[in-house]
Amino acid sequence: MTATATIKATADSRRRVTGAAAVLGAAALWGTVGPAQVLASSAADPGALGVARLLLGGFALAALCAGGAVWRLVVRREVFGWILLAAAATGVYQVTFMHAVDRLGAALGTTVALGVAPVATGLCARWWTRERLTPGWVAGTVAAVLGCAVLLSPWQSPADGLGVGVALLSGTCYGVYTVAAKRFLQAGAPALPATTLTLLLAGLALSPILVLRPGHLTDVNSLSLIAWTSVAGTAVAYAAFVYGLDRTSAPTAGTLSLAEPLLAAALGILVLGEQLTLPVLLGCLVLISGLVTVTVMDSRLRSRSR
Repeated sequence: MTATATIKATADSRRRVTGAAAVLGAAALWGTVGPAQVLASSAADPGALGVARLLLGGFALAALCAGGAVWRLVVRREVFGWILLAAAATGVYQVTFMHAVDRLGAALGTTVALGVAPVATGLCARWWTRERLTPGWVAGTVAAVLGCAVLLSPWQSPADGLGVGVALLSGTCYGVYTVAAKRFLQAGAPALPATTLTLLLAGLALSPILVLRPGHLTDVNSLSLIAWTSVAGTAVAYAAFVYGLDRTSAPTAGTLSLAEPLLAAALGILVLGEQLTLPVLLGCLVLISGLVTVTVMDSRLRSRSR
């Protein structure tokens, strides 16, 4: 291997590592949303909380974006359709996720929703981009989803059927968003403005919920919850996720996002007083093994392909 090739391989490796780290960081921030919602005990409508989170998070990102020339790049025909799809998926995801947590609790709602997300991401990537699902991705994803299933074992009592259905819809929309975001990045859209527009379009489309169900949104608990989830759980998290998505594959990003229920389970134990049972510990370990497998196998495969 020549010196130039070695330098390029090293740079590519660092790019993949920073991409994976960014996705994991985003998942960690998202993992705080469910526990924060439970801790705040807000009486506001979960859908209204989700819309407020989208709008304020979008405006926070907009303040960081450059001028008009950059915005023109996100309304090009080959980009804007994917942004609209990402916005639709984001809007449905936010509202359904908040309702799932409201009905099922932080740990269960997050685990069910994110458990289906990597499968949805992989299938959407295969369908829309013809991206090959590698054996490493399959093995790691199976392990990670199995870990999520084990995490569900403490809740053996019959779960709220509607809550589970809403959580599954939420996770599916997460997968659709991941692949749509990957496509608008591949089409040349600047990451931060495209992400900002996605959040704002989703929030504006769902804004009637704020008019129809405004109750308790201005309570102290609601305002503190909205402040955290809109800035850290939306603006920073989405910016980090898209940054990482630009540096790794959509299926890999989808699986790495399973760090979210992992953190939600940890916060449930440390903050909400949930018990650390053997199934929870085992589920966390299996989930972590899946995340590590996907990251390592993806890095090795991409290195060999260069």
